[in-house]
Amino acid sequence: MTQLSAEPVPSRPMRLVDERLVLAYFLAALTYFAISLLGGLLMALQLVNHNPLLGIELFSPGRWRMIHTNAIAYGFIANAFLGALHWSVPRLTMKPVLNARLSWFIFAAWQVVVLATAGGIMVGEAQGVEWGETPVWIDPLALVGLMLVAVNFMTPIVRTPGPLYVSLWYFMAAFVWTVLTYAMGNFLPEYFIPGTGGGAIAGMFIHDLVGLFVTPIGWGLMYYFVPIMLRRPIWSHALSLVGFWGLAFFYPLTGIHHFLYTPIPMFLQYGAVVSTIAVEMVVTTVIIKFIGSVWGSGGQVFRELPLRWFYTGMALYGLTCLQCAMQVTLTFQALIHFTDWVVGHAHLVMFGVFGFWILGTMTYLLPRLLKADWYSRRLAEWHYWLTTGGMIVMFVALVLAGIFQGFSWASLKPWEDSLAASRPYWYIRLVSGLVIIAGQVCFAINLYQTFRLARRTASSETSLAAAAE
Repeated sequence: MTQLSAEPVPSRPMRLVDERLVLAYFLAALTYFAISLLGGLLMALQLVNHNPLLGIELFSPGRWRMIHTNAIAYGFIANAFLGALHWSVPRLTMKPVLNARLSWFIFAAWQVVVLATAGGIMVGEAQGVEWGETPVWIDPLALVGLMLVAVNFMTPIVRTPGPLYVSLWYFMAAFVWTVLTYAMGNFLPEYFIPGTGGGAIAGMFIHDLVGLFVTPIGWGLMYYFVPIMLRRPIWSHALSLVGFWGLAFFYPLTGIHHFLYTPIPMFLQYGAVVSTIAVEMVVTTVIIKFIGSVWGSGGQVFRELPLRWFYTGMALYGLTCLQCAMQVTLTFQALIHFTDWVVGHAHLVMFGVFGFWILGTMTYLLPRLLKADWYSRRLAEWHYWLTTGGMIVMFVALVLAGIFQGFSWASLKPWEDSLAASRPYWYIRLVSGLVIIAGQVCFAINLYQTFRLARRTASSETSLAAAAE
């Protein structure tokens, strides 16, 4: 039973934060994470011709694939971020959110949105937009929910006098950008802009969902939690300005780089290439800043598990951004277009980066929410190493598969040859996915035992208080 971070576990709930709500968001996020892992496992089995649900239309691979991606984006990441925001925003502003009842309503409503999306996809009501597959009758509800989130969190922020910490900059931007991005991707191609123009909008939506929703909240949480764990300020405030405004200025156009060599006008494709490379430079400044923040205390990253999750995700972010800068060149894009290279890239950024930051946040906060130290340091270490090892092996396998697929297609060999060449890598993907799942099983066991420990501790304290009276 070892505490995994430097900050002492508080002995009583904080007045600013509804800790039960934060815990509810985290548990919901982990539930959807388990569903997404199951969907990914079914897809991996399908690729090696071992689909256990073959012939069942409701559980067909195409539908489970969409559930897999939507459960990660809107179930796991969105719920975890909302929980972390309910912890961090009141502390940064020293004010509670606008309305506690509204917070619980948003929690319940968001679960309805996510579950209805999964149900709609399973019965064939999906839209033809990547990550925008939510049925058309869900989109207005989801957009209203995102607006309520913005109102609930923006109110204490705008009421805060004086300069705002950089985390709040990122959070405010995310609240505005997410509403606009969701509306753009789910309404414009569906109702207003068909054909090639709609394809360009869909491409921007895919990437802007990562860059204007996930990235600002993820970086904002990094700016909040890392200095607390290191017990020192961020290394350079000036680089914080570069990172924030660089993201705001360059990121919105980058999504079209997924559609190079398509009928989309070339000036938009060239603009996406230039803006993507510019974003890599912006990300480099942020990485340099966090390296500078830990300079001289590198051992702390290895000792404290939450910090290790954060900095591992940051290192993988640097890798995925380098990969992105390569794949947006027209020469390299001709090789890896539509291959598993892109699949590996997506897995690395969504889970290897932001998923790791979320798991680091949970590793840090869950003992504080449950009022008990982690049950087992060993299980926590196994969770980290199995997850990290599985993620890296999966990424390498998919990248190599993508390169071989690209060369096979370029040589005009029969399509079946590329499938035969890919199958060994798909088996590696399956095994690495099982390793990742094993890591999450360790986490689930550790969390369950910590919950039991917390209940026993609370029961003992209640008994002692009753005896004292």
